Amino acid sequence: MNPMIKSRACALALVVVTACGLSACSDSGSNANAGHGDGHTAEAPAVEKGEHNGRLLHDKNFTLELAIFETGVPPEYRAWALVDGKPIAPAEFSLQVRLTRLGNKIDTINFAPQGDALRGDSVIYEPHSFIVTVEATHKGNQHRWEYESFEGRTRIEPAVAEALEIATEIAGPALLKETIAAYGKVVPHPNLERDVQARFDGVVTDVQVTLGQSVEAGQALFTVESNESLKSYTVKAPIKGVLTALHAKAGQQTGGKTLARILDNSRISVELAVFPEHLHKVKNGAPVTLTFADSEFETRIEQVALETNANQSVNARVTLDQPLPLGAMVKAQIQIDEYEVPLAVKRSGLQAFRDFTVVYAQIGDEYEVRMLELGREAGDWVEVLGGLEPGTTYVTENSFVIKADIEKSGASHDH
Repeated sequence: MNPMIKSRACALALVVVTACGLSACSDSGSNANAGHGDGHTAEAPAVEKGEHNGRLLHDKNFTLELAIFETGVPPEYRAWALVDGKPIAPAEFSLQVRLTRLGNKIDTINFAPQGDALRGDSVIYEPHSFIVTVEATHKGNQHRWEYESFEGRTRIEPAVAEALEIATEIAGPALLKETIAAYGKVVPHPNLERDVQARFDGVVTDVQVTLGQSVEAGQALFTVESNESLKSYTVKAPIKGVLTALHAKAGQQTGGKTLARILDNSRISVELAVFPEHLHKVKNGAPVTLTFADSEFETRIEQVALETNANQSVNARVTLDQPLPLGAMVKAQIQIDEYEVPLAVKRSGLQAFRDFTVVYAQIGDEYEVRMLELGREAGDWVEVLGGLEPGTTYVTENSFVIKADIEKSGASHDH
């Protein structure tokens, strides 16, 4: 096998095991499950369930059933105990559970009797991915278990992550710029187009330019002999630009007609169609990003028209110092608001996991889901209201690689 392929295959192997390494030790220190010394990972044993659908933990004649309960309440632990297979009252034993999460953060849960069970005093927040340490005491005897209960977690070596172009950023505040989409048409700038006429009616005696020619301001265009004075005078270009129309011909009477049209397209206007539902949000001076032929241009709204078009849209005009083709259609994003939020993530990092929208947090070589409560969205950013701590490093690019690796493991959500 190619060494690089072999390395990648090994690096992408999951460390997610729903329930492995289950061990029990009593106050005498006995270990119920000895580890394997041959270098191979033992297949995780099936989780034994009790009558409340909780995990059964055995130590000699003492059995603890530990379940995550979430019927009508946020997820919390409930526990029951049996001695010699017979239930005992919750007041007869004490219990503490420690959850060691990725990054060595420890949640300590204490218990108090409620009904026929011990009830944990803390909500078990998502993800339910941790090393569980259980300590119970009954009639002076201590019982201890430790097991892994991982979900949405994988390990990828740095070299492989780099090869897979997995990019990360640190979650923190962001400036969200809210925009609406619009479409528009390139039109001449109103101050950079001129119709040229003769000042005094007469006969065109000479034409010094051709259609499509570029001219400078003050350049001679044609000569006209006045009908009244019979004297000749020169008609000059009022602005620089391109002759987009030329109607003057030698021997032709001017007759008050337009003889030429000059357009300077070094600056153009774009009339963007804004529909009624967005009209109240679009203001003069609002930033606009125009897209034409895979190029982007930044500009601002100069004027919002007072009259509506036949399709009930209203034109919002912008100016661009670019010679775009007249009549071309362009796309636009008009900024209607901006606001800073204390915590946001990039939209490119979001993935679906169970019924949640998540990002993948990175701690060392390991990656794990973070279930998000999301707020406002704008551009590349999404506000985070809960589920992620500020300062967390999370995956922004190619997060689908992490998702695929976790799904390949088949790790389940153990309740």
